[in-house]
This record gives sequence, structure tokens and C-alpha cells, in this order.
Amino acid sequence: MALVESLESLARPALTAMGLELVELQYRRENRGWVLRLIIDKESGITVEDCARVSTEIGNLLEVEELIGHAYTLEVSSPGLDRPLKREADYRRFAGRKARLTIREADGGSRVVTGLIGPVEEEAVRLNTTEGELRVSFDRIVKARLDFDF
Repeated sequence: MALVESLESLARPALTAMGLELVELQYRRENRGWVLRLIIDKESGITVEDCARVSTEIGNLLEVEELIGHAYTLEVSSPGLDRPLKREADYRRFAGRKARLTIREADGGSRVVTGLIGPVEEEAVRLNTTEGELRVSFDRIVKARLDFDF
């Protein structure tokens, strides 16, 4: 099992027990060294206290399990206003909200579309755009985030 999968397998149940959702786990080398970044969420939104609690809990678990054998920085944060949409459940949860999707085209290129998240169907989501309704299969979505106009 790859390290990222092992880290997710360790973090996800602990977060669920705390009433939180793991939106995204990133483990990568950055300018200042290795960073393990947990992006968490819950229905009522994430507080600084939630981030501190997760940092302590996950930090302790990582210390016991010794999955990472070198120095790293653990960061815990909320997904922010432009929350990534990763799973089918995310599209169901945020139905009716505006989203920006990068879609893989048949010719190998991609395009970006923005619209309101509609119903989730078998292996696809409907997006209500200014040009009409668009059905997008999940396997064609390269990247998706909630989108906000300011």
C-alpha cells in the first residue's frame, strides 16, 4: 500500500470518530521540506479549535504508527470557500450550489464549465449552466470546486 493510502487509512477513521470529514490529504515535498496537509470539513464549518484538535490527535497517531520516517510538517485546515469536490457524496451535499468543473474532452483536451450542481445520477452529475443542462460523467471530471462570485 502506498504511503498516501496508508496515511488516509490512518486519518479517515480518526476524523470520522471526531465528527469530521477528510476532504483531501496531500503529502508532498515543498520548498520548506515535506508537508502532510489534511483538509477537513463538517456540516457546520471548521473552527480553529477543530484544526488544533485534529493536529494533536493525528500527530499523536503518526508518532505511534511511525509511517513517515523523516522530518515533515503537519498542516490541518478547512477547505475554504472554493472547497474541492472529490466524491459523489460531495455533489449530493452541495446540490444547488455553484461549481467550476474541469472536464476531460474526447480529443484529450479539457474545458472548464461553471454552473449549479444538479441531480446526481448513476456515475454522473447534471450541471445547470448558462448554455443549458450538461450531464458530466464522474470519470471525465479532472478537477471540481465550489465557486463563489464576489
